[in-house]
Amino acid sequence: MRNFLLGGVCAFVLMGSVALFAAPSKVGGLQASETYRQLNLFGEIFERVRNDYYKETKDDELMEAAINGMLTSLDPYSVYMPPRSFQEARVQTRGEFGGLGIEVTQENGLIKVVSPIDDTPAQKAGILPGDLVTHLDGDPVMGKTLNESIEKMRGAPNTNIVLTVRRGAADSAKTFDVKITRAVIKTRVVRSRREGEFGYLRISSFNEHTTQDMVAAIDKLKAEMGPELKGYIIDLRDNPGGLLDQAISVSDSFLNQGEIVSTRALRGTADEGQRYNAKRGDAADGKPMAVLINGGSASASEIVAGALQDHHRAVLVGNTTFGKGLVQTMIPLGEFGGMKLTTAGYFTPSGRSIDKVGISADVEAWNERDRQIAAALKERRQMTDTRQTEENKSDKDKQEPAQVTPPHQVPTPGQDGPDLVLQAAIEVLRAPPKPTARK
Repeated sequence: MRNFLLGGVCAFVLMGSVALFAAPSKVGGLQASETYRQLNLFGEIFERVRNDYYKETKDDELMEAAINGMLTSLDPYSVYMPPRSFQEARVQTRGEFGGLGIEVTQENGLIKVVSPIDDTPAQKAGILPGDLVTHLDGDPVMGKTLNESIEKMRGAPNTNIVLTVRRGAADSAKTFDVKITRAVIKTRVVRSRREGEFGYLRISSFNEHTTQDMVAAIDKLKAEMGPELKGYIIDLRDNPGGLLDQAISVSDSFLNQGEIVSTRALRGTADEGQRYNAKRGDAADGKPMAVLINGGSASASEIVAGALQDHHRAVLVGNTTFGKGLVQTMIPLGEFGGMKLTTAGYFTPSGRSIDKVGISADVEAWNERDRQIAAALKERRQMTDTRQTEENKSDKDKQEPAQVTPPHQVPTPGQDGPDLVLQAAIEVLRAPPKPTARK
């Protein structure tokens, strides 16, 4: 994903008194005047808190909280990152980082799991997309910023943390504790193997090496299977996304022409945005393809799935994706770290915006785990506009959490029982239906 430098920053300093801002020029008129009036209001409130709050406060913490409040009010994905967090985020896109191996966002004050990453402590512990984390080591996440919670989840390898997880619909949600041991996360994002007469490629995320590793895996399958290779299965289930340029290049690997994706700023004129088109060349040599998707397939995964579906290059098998159709830009802020800001929405070649909707499969197929993910995502979407705090919870909500089956006993595709979605994809490739046209 491209990094843009932030220019034209207007800074102000509070030095023991209410901040005073220069009077607005005539340019901008009433709107500029109102903006400066609100900034003066912020300065006054900041100063009141510094002087009159019943406990001692720290200026830098107040400012960080104010910045995060502004960003998180925009959408769940825009966030300020202090220097350490910003550096770790940039390292993560290079394929190695420390922690639990979990992609998260914030929803209604809680930590929402987008997806665990393959072969990481979070996935092995049974964490599912759509899970809500309510406590970390018994400490409520409500009232904390997303960065504060992420920092608490990170730590030295071989140390433990207990996540309190809420899973399921609101009326029947189950809460349980999951003990996870931190580790250095080295992401191997592409795995491949033979599935009968088909080559199977599992892509778990989109970092700087994804396209390169995928093409190498395809070449290896070609060398091993020779003329017996009849097609490909690309598994994007539980793939939380990653770099936009890698989603584009993966899609381009299978398309000879046409638009892959367009990004548009949802403001200003209609031509504010970028279109990305495919170049000639198909790594799969025109052979049939199936793409596996589920509720944990998000962001960059949905770009790939949408492009291949709209061009009728692959049949999508599984169930509706997560529905994250927004593009974030990593913006450095010098010594202050950086920010991740939503700068555009993306659209599939047919013009679809899938944000909060997702991409539907051409052939619907389910594992039990997928049903749990889908149920949780459906409930979360229904609760998007609900704001609930500990103070206004009902007595029912305050009851002791129910005991449920430990999460590590939940079947994972291809491990604890037959992978019905993969089986469906193999049947589709053997007798392929016509992919659904998207207008």
